Amino acid sequence: MTFGIIMKKIRIGLIGCGTVGTGVVACIKNNAALIAARCDVQLSIVAIAVSDIEKKRDFDATSVVFTDNADTVVNSPDIDVIVELIGGTTDAKRYVLQALKNGKPVVTANKSLLAYHGDELFRVAAENGVDIYYEASVAGGVPIIKSLREGLSANHVERIYGILNGTCNYILTRMENDGVDFGDVLREAQDLGFAEADPSLDIDGHDTAHKTCILASLAYGEWIDVDQIFVEGIRGIDLQDIRNAARAGYKIKLLGIVKFDSSNIQMRVHPTLVSADSLLAKVSDEFNAVWVEGDIVGPTMLYGRGAGQDATASAVVADLVDVALNICFNSSRRVPPFRPHNSYNDVLSMDEIECRYYIRLSVDDVPNVMARIAQILGESGISIASVTQQELASDHLPIILITHTAKEVELNRALSKIEVLDVVREAPVVLRIEDIENDRDR
Repeated sequence: MTFGIIMKKIRIGLIGCGTVGTGVVACIKNNAALIAARCDVQLSIVAIAVSDIEKKRDFDATSVVFTDNADTVVNSPDIDVIVELIGGTTDAKRYVLQALKNGKPVVTANKSLLAYHGDELFRVAAENGVDIYYEASVAGGVPIIKSLREGLSANHVERIYGILNGTCNYILTRMENDGVDFGDVLREAQDLGFAEADPSLDIDGHDTAHKTCILASLAYGEWIDVDQIFVEGIRGIDLQDIRNAARAGYKIKLLGIVKFDSSNIQMRVHPTLVSADSLLAKVSDEFNAVWVEGDIVGPTMLYGRGAGQDATASAVVADLVDVALNICFNSSRRVPPFRPHNSYNDVLSMDEIECRYYIRLSVDDVPNVMARIAQILGESGISIASVTQQELASDHLPIILITHTAKEVELNRALSKIEVLDVVREAPVVLRIEDIENDRDR
């Protein structure tokens, strides 16, 4: 049944047609009737810019104009909305800015473009009265951007914890479940297509940092410099740390963390011990999840596939539906892509962060070792919650410490003294602990 609304055809221009672009084409083709029935809009891809127009495509492209000149797509008066799917921060930025200046709304999945140039892009969009939609830039098919922009708009965001990189989560899951070393799992992930040939963006935490930057900026109303985020990846995670964590009741996850802290915010990305009973600990393999806590709603969590052709295409097409409805009802910027509201004072440095810590030491098996270590920690105001002394391994003794809450700067000061002791064999291994589901009650 319709109610007198004339269905409008929305003409789409794609910049890039790799894995995600192909998924977008397939999603629109397969579900066009469903979208039209639900939303009274007809989505139609009319032009696609690609680097190789002779390449054979996995879809029927007879009604689509292919070109190797993206500028013709961006500048065409016969295209209503631009979808940017080429990635990167150079050509992609130029095409997006030109589209916005032409008065065309943009849909993008490009987290690095937003992390580094979001402030400029959103300013230009506002100046030209058009929209940028970017659901697919964070957590793939998980609708976290729409949730922050709309669903949680009545809440002051107190905390965000995100498992935002499927490659890292897959690696950590395999290490935990099957006892496979990091290097072997990484090679397996590359063979399966879960990891890039050069995996550094993922495993060194930078992909997660880009996404954390976007979430924090949305939550707190000021576009944040991604370089302000502390970043530590999973490259140094050892199987013994996975096992030690499990014995203590924890799992290790790479988290993007954002917290409101006494009028300031903290942002960090690092491997984190979380309780094995927590919801985030149960997120496995290539799945993503985002835990958001608002001052009114309390804790919420969104979960789903964070990457891949179908999940990302689903998010892109959902954005296209929103853009199409805005066009149909002449309501561009009904929900601005980013609205400054300045709800914090400063970004805390890592030195000011407080949490609990897991510390693994390798020491000589001689008297008074633990007493010397405990004295140094105590002099820095760090109390020990538990000590596990493991069996002698060859010529050294592994000791696992769990601390009470301590400030990062004090811990680093103590560790700098501990690691130069004549009885310490290796640099201490330190992982941070987050009591996610208990923080609210503390």
